[in-house]
Amino acid sequence: MYLIVFDCDGTLVDGQHSVLQGIEVGFEAVGLAAPDRDAVVDTIGLSLDHAIAQLAGPEHYDLVPQISEAFRREKLSRRALNLDYDPLYPGVVEVLQELAAMDNVLLGIATGKHMRGVKHMIDVHGLHNMFVTIQTADRAPSKPNPGMLLQAMGETGIEANNTVMVGDTTYDMLMARNAGVHGIGVSWGYHKRRELVRAGAGHVIDRFSTLVPTLKEVLDWAEEVA
Repeated sequence: MYLIVFDCDGTLVDGQHSVLQGIEVGFEAVGLAAPDRDAVVDTIGLSLDHAIAQLAGPEHYDLVPQISEAFRREKLSRRALNLDYDPLYPGVVEVLQELAAMDNVLLGIATGKHMRGVKHMIDVHGLHNMFVTIQTADRAPSKPNPGMLLQAMGETGIEANNTVMVGDTTYDMLMARNAGVHGIGVSWGYHKRRELVRAGAGHVIDRFSTLVPTLKEVLDWAEEVA
């Protein structure tokens, strides 16, 4: 059996616009100017509190809880109005369906989102019953700590050499390396290809449609998966 674990923002969905909007609201709530876009995008993948602490800097560390709470309130408010929508990247549904239909493959999620955010994503995009393990920032340490992957492997009983982390940031690749699993980077997300490789990505793909052939190469699962 193989375990394929996916990041969310920047890998399955393009969540940068809602993150940028939430960060702006959060910083404004405490009277601070919002960080610039590149700085915010660079933190996507970390848990919210870690990201905000990095953006606010040590001089405003005491404001992190307030900024985080304002961010969460804004997300929930927009969600209640059906305005919280992060689009899937091309090819995601087709490849997830292909993998989920395989008898020797289990799918998982490891993300900086909270569980309610993941459930919202699954509901919005109809991804129910695809993921057997979901690891989130409110239930595990922030990336690049290996905790999410270790928990996912513990829940599924899959060993590290048969586990792959698919993600778009250095945090994903470092987490994979720290957990001793394979890392596959995606080029359409928020960190550059060279950064992903430097962080430990064995492969970087440019289209979701090439994921299955890359998995076959990485895991050497031969004819088990057609």
